Amino acid sequence: MAAKYEIIANDLAEKIKHEQFLPGDFLPSENQLSELYGTARETIRKALDSLTELGLIQKIKGKGSVVLDIQKYTFPLSGITSFQELDQALGMKATTQVLQQKKVPAPTLFAQTKIEPTEAFFIERLRLIAGRPAVLDQDYLLDPPITKLPADVAKHSLYAYLEKQLKLEIGYATKEITVEQVPGPIQEKLGLNKGERAVVVRSLTYLSDTTLFQLTTSYHHPDKFRFIDFARRKKL
Repeated sequence: MAAKYEIIANDLAEKIKHEQFLPGDFLPSENQLSELYGTARETIRKALDSLTELGLIQKIKGKGSVVLDIQKYTFPLSGITSFQELDQALGMKATTQVLQQKKVPAPTLFAQTKIEPTEAFFIERLRLIAGRPAVLDQDYLLDPPITKLPADVAKHSLYAYLEKQLKLEIGYATKEITVEQVPGPIQEKLGLNKGERAVVVRSLTYLSDTTLFQLTTSYHHPDKFRFIDFARRKKL
């Protein structure tokens, strides 16, 4: 079950998506939102922080939270956001088809981890928006630290399962983005024309203790997503 702040963040994101709040509009104050949703201001702050991280709003000291100009289906490069979380936040009404889920030998890349792995869970999932292929995700999840993965988890959020059920703390990720021709089977799954290129995002995701646990390759249909990096100034 989603936390209260997540429910509030999703509701506000839906209102922004459906233009109940337009770019440049200020959201109601924290006090007003607290009364509206019948919850504490701390819960409202967490909800607003979630919207800030997604690049939907900007907090302005002394004024409030202003709605930023976004486009539907933008895909954030920075941050670690699951496809399901993005789907809920942007209201894409996407569906997921699990094409494969099986135990395989761990890729040699995992040799750099603190643990010496021998196996990994391989999951291949096709994401559809409005019934059309948009993203093909291929994940390797290291065993250990992930020692079990129920069959129905892959259709939903892997991160929700890892964090809430296995109590793992996901820390950070590195990402590499290229535009390249992909093998024929991947072209077919994404509905690409012969020779048409895909946007490929390769990610390495680590636990907070720096253990590498996930290798992901995501193949994106070039017509379906616009990639953005929402950056905030941080002084060193």
